[in-house]
Amino acid sequence: MTNAASVNQPAAQSTPGLRVVAIGGGTGLSTLLRGLKRRVPHGGGLLEGSSRAPVIADLSAVVTVTDDGGSSGRLRRDFNMLPPGDLRNCMVALSEDEGLIARLFRHRFRDGGDLGGHNFGNLFIAALTDMTGDFGQAIKMAAEILATRGHIYPATQSNVTLAACMEDGSIVRGETSITASKQHIVELMLEPPDPPPPPETLAAIAAADLITMGPGSLYTSIVTNLLVRGIPEALGTAHGTRVFICNLMTQANESLHLTASQHIERIYKHAGRPIFDYAVVNTAPVSVELGQRYAAQGAEATIADVERIEAMGIQCVTGNFADEGDVLRHSSSRVADAVLALPMRAGGAAVGR
Repeated sequence: MTNAASVNQPAAQSTPGLRVVAIGGGTGLSTLLRGLKRRVPHGGGLLEGSSRAPVIADLSAVVTVTDDGGSSGRLRRDFNMLPPGDLRNCMVALSEDEGLIARLFRHRFRDGGDLGGHNFGNLFIAALTDMTGDFGQAIKMAAEILATRGHIYPATQSNVTLAACMEDGSIVRGETSITASKQHIVELMLEPPDPPPPPETLAAIAAADLITMGPGSLYTSIVTNLLVRGIPEALGTAHGTRVFICNLMTQANESLHLTASQHIERIYKHAGRPIFDYAVVNTAPVSVELGQRYAAQGAEATIADVERIEAMGIQCVTGNFADEGDVLRHSSSRVADAVLALPMRAGGAAVGR
């Protein structure tokens, strides 16, 4: 490898009070937020664990809102509201105590009747939206009830539909249909195009010391955020350290056979500019058994082509960032510690800018 940084080297002296923005969607974002949450003081300034990673003074999540399947999709169609699912997952991840209230927000009604398949947290947000007439206000109120250790912003409050131009020239509309398609995605779009973000989103990016993007489905969790007006420009001019967290595995219908650097190339194509200073890339092998299970689903371990990434002007942070169980997930604590060390390593200045 070239000058890739190892996560095992001594950490730089920490400076407390980082302002952090995490951008994405799906399970990947909520996993990362669980790790970052532990560095946000609570209960009189106490921190969880013994990590030497810096303290987070302000934590914000910017979340995609294009889901049209499951409970979120039903509420979107029935109440003409934005899909709450990804935002609700982030709220639970950032909740002060993932106890009864958090479990209640995760509860899904069993099949049967009109409530079958609905998630209680989604219904709660739908009720608050109906009461206030404002989806953004409903998210803030729900976050207060869960006592989240951070702010949660939808990437946009416009009711947009995701559309994709496929390799055969066809246009597929709707996130669920795009995910189910067997064609490879060439370009992603929003309809109507160029929706505005909440002003808090751009303000948070501008003020951040650290901005992360990923992990998550390449197109439907990551690229979607870059189709919102002003977000690519805000990332391009941000003074904070900008970090891409690469997926552990490819995804059959979104990123099959794409290496880590090719993930970044697809993101840059939609952003229209370079937006990363660092890339966190897993280099630990996946067990044979789990690898075979993923292969049966058309997925494979993402190739860590570090030299190619660094040729793009992006410094790599490599190491073991995976937790194996029934599924393969990022280790929330190891990834959080790795990204929180980067603003000090960069000396407060963005690399290559």
